Amino acid sequence: MSAAPAPESASRNSHLSASPLHDLMYGHIHASALRAVVVHRIPDLLADGPLTAEELAARADLQAGPVHRVLRLLAVRGLFRQHTDATFTLTAGGEALRENVPGSQRDAVLLFTDEMFRRSAAQLPDTLRTGTPGFDAAYGQPLFAYLSSAPEDSRLFDTAMSSLTSGVNEKIADSYPFPEAGTVVDVAGGRGGLLREVLTRNPGLEGLLFDRPETVTDHLLASDGLHGRWRVQGGDIFTAVPGGGDLYLLKNILHDFPDEDCLRILTAVRTAMAPGTRLLVIDALLPDDGAPHPAIALDIVMLMTLKGRERTAAEFEDLLGRAGFRLTRLVPTPALTSILEAEAV
Repeated sequence: MSAAPAPESASRNSHLSASPLHDLMYGHIHASALRAVVVHRIPDLLADGPLTAEELAARADLQAGPVHRVLRLLAVRGLFRQHTDATFTLTAGGEALRENVPGSQRDAVLLFTDEMFRRSAAQLPDTLRTGTPGFDAAYGQPLFAYLSSAPEDSRLFDTAMSSLTSGVNEKIADSYPFPEAGTVVDVAGGRGGLLREVLTRNPGLEGLLFDRPETVTDHLLASDGLHGRWRVQGGDIFTAVPGGGDLYLLKNILHDFPDEDCLRILTAVRTAMAPGTRLLVIDALLPDDGAPHPAIALDIVMLMTLKGRERTAAEFEDLLGRAGFRLTRLVPTPALTSILEAEAV
């Protein structure tokens, strides 16, 4: 007797059990498709309503067949919607792929799908064996040394960091009770997005943005209402940090570095601070029980590109204590990051 045929539904959906594995296997394909539509500004072309692949191709000087196939893939991922009349529209999630809209992640997509990260990821098998970041192996030098001599890539890195944190900065600024007066020093503060939000919400504060000279020249502090309340200074966070501040910020910096370099940074900050002055370390916190958390994936980005890593609250407390700080409290935020408040002792 021959075996009974499998039910049609089981046959049709037999691929579903393997889909988590396939998602991992095809991850680079999804990332490449995402980069392609962003490079050609297809999300911006869809801003005013539905278009077919043919219409999109005509407006962007592309080929309709490949456009349709790539959008179909990304529709499965929830960034676009494919309709029965052969048109495509943006979903709410896809809106973040547009340029110059609130919360735009376009620059972040361009950075994390850039050759710098693709080549770094390709080196992961060797990183597991040697411990050397994939970026160092691929480019022959550390990431930040490379960026200092590659102005276009450096500009992309800075704008991507700004886009990644555009909505995060507001959440951080709203989550901590900043003082009514004094000077806030944002150490390695990039283009000053967080400092701008802090000063905007606290009109009695003044601010100092401190970062690489080539970064602070492209700052974001020239906003209405902030006139005369800020200044910028270029320098090296490993050498010396400006003194005289009443509150110091270190946002998404320590995770870039191994412990020994974190201690050099924290020591430079502590040297600039009077006893009792507060430091806010703003970083993602790894769960100490292995629970799922976005910081776990971010930790692999660190492994690929830098010698840094994400840390637990206990690991941060140990670093702070070794550099002359006392952890006073943890302040959660609605963002990926938490705020570790420490006092100079």
